[in-house]
Amino acid sequence: MELPVIDLAPYLAIADAGNRGSESTKRVSGLTELCHEVSRLLKETGALLVKDPRCTAEDNDRFIDMMEKYFEKPAEFKRLQERPFLHYQVGVTPEGVEVPRSLVDEEMQEKLRAMPKEHQPLTPKGPDPKWRYMWRVGPRPSKTRFQELNSEPVIPEGFPEWKETMDSWGYKMISAIEAVAEMAAIGFGLPKDAFTSLMKQGPHLLAPTGSDLKRYGQEGTVFAGYHYDLNFLTIHGRSRFPGLNIWLRNGEKIEVKVPIGCLLIQTGKQIEWLTAGECTAGMHEVVVTKRTINAIKLASEQNRSPWRVSSTLFAHIASDAVLKPLGHFAESPLASKYPSICTGEFVEQELSVINLKGNKGES
Repeated sequence: MELPVIDLAPYLAIADAGNRGSESTKRVSGLTELCHEVSRLLKETGALLVKDPRCTAEDNDRFIDMMEKYFEKPAEFKRLQERPFLHYQVGVTPEGVEVPRSLVDEEMQEKLRAMPKEHQPLTPKGPDPKWRYMWRVGPRPSKTRFQELNSEPVIPEGFPEWKETMDSWGYKMISAIEAVAEMAAIGFGLPKDAFTSLMKQGPHLLAPTGSDLKRYGQEGTVFAGYHYDLNFLTIHGRSRFPGLNIWLRNGEKIEVKVPIGCLLIQTGKQIEWLTAGECTAGMHEVVVTKRTINAIKLASEQNRSPWRVSSTLFAHIASDAVLKPLGHFAESPLASKYPSICTGEFVEQELSVINLKGNKGES
């Protein structure tokens, strides 16, 4: 199965007209069907490919170019941006720190063993051998109970373009998430701002990963073990090296192919909470596949960087907002599985499960 691509341009045009006082977005012909398609795909597959005219392939390339230069730096340089005392929620996370949930969650391990062989994930041999950089995007609350989840960003020396490049790409991807969140809300029969109002001043994280394919380029290497993301929605630009596998709700495993100029959005645990399980957090892994090996050979022939960079952003519900099933989802038979909890507390609980309080537990 290949995921369909949703073009956000028609919705953005109508939403913009609505902001100028034109007809309500809900009443515009064809828009409701598009919103239902977005909510259906998030429910049934946990993933969505979108094309947003505000997020271009050139924007993605500019961002990846800079991150390749950063990840190619020596480990001792990169470790200057390490902030373990802030739960690695800003700055760099070295390889060997993030622990995939499938290594520590016994209930998940039982489910994996019950899967058909062709749909089972690869088994990691230890912590993920990838680096990650965490960069906060968007305004933070002036008062919050969760200061560590809302810390100031870290800027490495020698990258004068860093802040502008990170902020520009980060804001563009958040804008795409906000459009999808509005469309999903309409599709689910909720107010248009049901999700986006809770995202305001959330601890959104632009969190690119860097994987050294020169060192770890053997087929079967697991860069990100089978896991879900604890946030609301995750968005990725197209990587220069394939290797992302996702699991559909029916248990089918597929290798994702992101077309040039498109973005991949995945459901996280927070949207599962808000919809009382109507959406479930999407499971995924990043591994070296035959397609990755072919891309490594091509990059070597073209003298390009051997680092696999993911341009990943985690969009969060605000730390001090309450996480609970919204609207009609509160009447769901499954609602009792999703009791009200402060989002910051939920995040800290999720982090502590996977050994962390020091790590992150996001993809």
